[in-house]
Amino acid sequence: MARLAARRLLAAVPVLAAVTLGMFALAAASPFDPVRQYVGSDGVGASQETIDALRANLAAEGTFVEQWWAWLRSALAGDLGQSSALHQPVAEVVAERLGWSALLCGLAFVLAVPAGAALGVLAARRPGGAFDRAVTAVSFTLQAAPPFWLALLAVWLFALRLGVLPAGGLTDTGSDAVTPGAVAEHLILPVAVLAVSQLPWFVLYARQGTLDALQEDPVRGARARGLSERTVLLGHALRSGLLPLLTLAGTRIPELITGALLVETVFSWPGIASATVRAATATDFPLLATLTVLSACAVLAGNLVADLLYGLADPRIDLDEM
Repeated sequence: MARLAARRLLAAVPVLAAVTLGMFALAAASPFDPVRQYVGSDGVGASQETIDALRANLAAEGTFVEQWWAWLRSALAGDLGQSSALHQPVAEVVAERLGWSALLCGLAFVLAVPAGAALGVLAARRPGGAFDRAVTAVSFTLQAAPPFWLALLAVWLFALRLGVLPAGGLTDTGSDAVTPGAVAEHLILPVAVLAVSQLPWFVLYARQGTLDALQEDPVRGARARGLSERTVLLGHALRSGLLPLLTLAGTRIPELITGALLVETVFSWPGIASATVRAATATDFPLLATLTVLSACAVLAGNLVADLLYGLADPRIDLDEM
């Protein structure tokens, strides 16, 4: 496991470099000028000398490779730069918002994985039965539903129609106090929506994995020995049937991040989403690069943890070959 983690960490260095370089290339190819975006309408009558000086101050001059190299050297020295969109140091922007996004994503993931596994296993007990057909149909329907649509539907139903939960934000209207009770109440809808958007994948993977495990020879032998169906399912098929979920958990990280951005936007959650949107529209290179690195690190870490857990759950796996 240590060798696998070391190999992945070494491989992550060129991957992160390529990802950030690609981000700078895409941002440079966009039709938006970061300096013009920064000054807005106030810069309409500005002289070219003023624009050039401001471009130098914002480190927005030169080719995208030169801009990337300048950012990379500063980042390695501990300086993530200044956000031109939010007028704050990038480190402060990330520190203020990352925790709220991590809280939302973490709770949603913790809910989606066990709930999806339980529903998938229960559906696989009697394939073709009423419960199996209902769970499968709902899962395929939710797979096709965009997270922002689920979020808007949840706001309309629980906040506007029923009035039982707040529509968004972090605190109650007219109050600036961030208390644990207010945070918990405002978390319910975004966490539930994000968890539901991830749930179908775990349900379908757990169902199919359990169905395949029930057809394996050891499980057939357990049934032939007269063991109860509960013992066969929980004692023999479950461990093998849920192995695909470990891999799926790592590969769902990108979708979880994307879904979180949409859910945070709908619910006005004070996470990374609003900073990402503003950085993208303003071509804020330092902030975009940092957020890109964080997203890539989350994906790489998720894949590594999934492989390590897979190796722990299945001793037949040779981690040196992964």
